[in-house]
Amino acid sequence: MKKYFVLYCLLLALASQSTFGQSQAKLSLQPGTPQLTINKHIYGNFAEHLGKCIYGGFYVGENNTKIPHTNGVRNDVVAALKKLKIPNLRWPGGCFADTYHWKDGIGPKDKRPAIVNRWWGGVTEDNSFGTHDFLNMCELIGTEPYLAANVGSGTVAELTDWVQYVNFDGVSPMSKLRAENGREKPWKVKFWGVGNEAWGCGGNMKPEHYANIYRQYATFMADSPGQPLYKIASGASSSDYNWTEVLMRDIPHNMVSGLALHHYSVIDWNKKGPATGFSEETYFRTMKSALFMEELITKHTAIMDKYDPQKRVDLIVDEWGGWYDVEPGTNPGFLYQQNTMRDAMIAGATLNIFHKHCDRVRMANLAQSINVLQAVILTNEEKMILTPTYHVLEMYNVHQDATLLPLELQTVDYTFGTDKLPAISASASKDKNGVIHISLVNIDPKKAQDITLTLDGKATAVTGRILASATMTDHNTFENPEKIKPAAFKGAQLKGNNLQVKLPACSVVVLELK
Repeated sequence: MKKYFVLYCLLLALASQSTFGQSQAKLSLQPGTPQLTINKHIYGNFAEHLGKCIYGGFYVGENNTKIPHTNGVRNDVVAALKKLKIPNLRWPGGCFADTYHWKDGIGPKDKRPAIVNRWWGGVTEDNSFGTHDFLNMCELIGTEPYLAANVGSGTVAELTDWVQYVNFDGVSPMSKLRAENGREKPWKVKFWGVGNEAWGCGGNMKPEHYANIYRQYATFMADSPGQPLYKIASGASSSDYNWTEVLMRDIPHNMVSGLALHHYSVIDWNKKGPATGFSEETYFRTMKSALFMEELITKHTAIMDKYDPQKRVDLIVDEWGGWYDVEPGTNPGFLYQQNTMRDAMIAGATLNIFHKHCDRVRMANLAQSINVLQAVILTNEEKMILTPTYHVLEMYNVHQDATLLPLELQTVDYTFGTDKLPAISASASKDKNGVIHISLVNIDPKKAQDITLTLDGKATAVTGRILASATMTDHNTFENPEKIKPAAFKGAQLKGNNLQVKLPACSVVVLELK
């Protein structure tokens, strides 16, 4: 009898799972909630003079005969970023911004002074890619420029001249100089970062000191007629909540549009681990760091709400992404790393967090666009590949400027040893045509998940796309550039006002409901 009882218990346990080891999770759309918009600007990118992001990434030079380009900017990169619909692009840094003097990068290229990039590899560059090159490139891509100003080693006059140079449409010394350099009409740049990481490479300042410096610089930055500048203060590093407290207390809110936050998914700054060939323990720890973004935003938002309950000051996460050891044999200062399905998990889960907090998070910048950190594009001479991160951002861009549909999620856990993380991440939105999109991420690298989604009303059709691969370490290479790419998803089925989804292990899915 005991033998049959044990067999019964085993069958009961197996019945609670599918043959593929799927677990149960529940998701429901919450009707009657406030109407919030997922700002498209949380899909921004970041391009620093770092490694081969600019030179060899975006820019190959006007005289290059091997790679098709427009005024030195790669045509394939422009096309890829257009498809990605990046809404803004941050430049020239990063740490580089606070050693960059913009006047070195204008005028005839053969007369521009060289500069040593002291932050990233100690390389010498010729300043051939400067203000005109960047802003004209943004026009090619169809994205808004986000300029990071030099506060660490620059001057107030230098910044005010830059604002006038790119924005002033009347008669002035800087608009005259701009015209002499080939651009009659201004670019009308809206987004301006007033320094970068002032707590670190931007000056090692205390928050009280930076708050005063910010007030000084912001005072002399002139708005364009009919277009006020969007000024972004150098905000906290990860969980430095005191930095946010001081800036929200000491900077008048009518002087600042946004407050930055930087957080990287890194397991240990002294031993980051490889970008490929990593263990499940390393994967778990990286995902734990990535999901910490939820707590960071919640706590920084609580501080901001205390001083700004009307939410007039935005939270700008203008550096985020995975950070690992550089690829073997590459310059340690170039931060070149491969991009795997782990990075797809980071991207999908992080964007879902941004969506959830879109009442305060209204802009963000993935670090970085090309050949650096969690890049969306990798290049090698004339070759170019799209990374898993690229594909997630492309699949997710249906959420840009759509109305948030809040979700209630009951997820199962992804466990490793005695630690655990929520296995499923999700977000939903309705676009201007009334189409609902739901993004789902299963970070568990071994177990698929069964999800029951309760809808607010009935849908007539469901389609979807999936990004998945055999293992979490899989990645695209120049030899096999399409190993990982989106495919049609057939694992969703409508049953009345319920949607049944079978979500494979280590996958990202975006569903469309009509």
